[in-house]
Amino acid sequence: MNAPLKTDFHLSLPAYSQLLCQYDPQHRALWYYMNPEPRSCFTFVLLEEIRDLQKRVAGYLNGPEPVTDDIHYLIMASATPRSFSLGGDLDLFVRLIQTRNRDSLYEYGRLCVEALFHNFTNLGIPSLTTISLVQGMALGGGFEAALGKNVIIAERSAQMGFPEILFNLFPGMGAYSLLSRRIDPIRAEQLLRSGAQHSAEEMWKTGIVDVLAPDGEGVHTANEFMRRHGRTRNGHLAIQQVRQRLNPLTYQELLDVVEIWVDAALRLKPRDLRMMTRLVAAQERLETTETEAVAA
Repeated sequence: MNAPLKTDFHLSLPAYSQLLCQYDPQHRALWYYMNPEPRSCFTFVLLEEIRDLQKRVAGYLNGPEPVTDDIHYLIMASATPRSFSLGGDLDLFVRLIQTRNRDSLYEYGRLCVEALFHNFTNLGIPSLTTISLVQGMALGGGFEAALGKNVIIAERSAQMGFPEILFNLFPGMGAYSLLSRRIDPIRAEQLLRSGAQHSAEEMWKTGIVDVLAPDGEGVHTANEFMRRHGRTRNGHLAIQQVRQRLNPLTYQELLDVVEIWVDAALRLKPRDLRMMTRLVAAQERLETTETEAVAA
């Protein structure tokens, strides 16, 4: 069972079931490691726990006392080293599409973009920097989650991509909005339409990944980044604010895309749903292989 997090200041976090939280006082960094069950995907529980964490951190930092110096960095990583996240809960999607449950599909998408929006806008706290540390695979919604931070750090051979086009859909929880704020729309669409996976090194060369880490050294690289960033943090935070001012992302934009995604999902044919089911089976095989490798 996961343990609650208690810090030497006044922020306490509950024992989440699918998140592992750790505070690094040296870098004033709060790490949260995704640990979903039964697969490395965004379950409803994981999404709700991420939102609870965000609300607690924002509530603490925006409290009546000036406490913004307690947390400078909020870092998302994975407890399963071979996969940052395999994306949306495809098994759930198939069931909801088959039962024509539009409301639940929309609620899932809404919860995804709500968490993403608050990470992208650093919880509305100018002194906070959000970071993704990508190790292993970040696919579909996992790639979207990584993109939805101020800074992306990734190990060199980490794999990223949007496979949704393979089952006749598109990534509807922020991918186009986020990519078009890092690269030009033409290249963004090429990534969305191809369904291909790319290494973090390729993504770094295109400007999507900010910091490239040697394989196995992602945490060390993140710590080094925070050490260097901290030396000139005032200037970096100002640039972060300027970026968000000149090219803002609105919550409504994300919700509008979720509406398009839900409509497209409900138009999928049985053959598309069968492809989604095969991908779920592939994810489960990957999880089994990883569990056996860790146990060995």
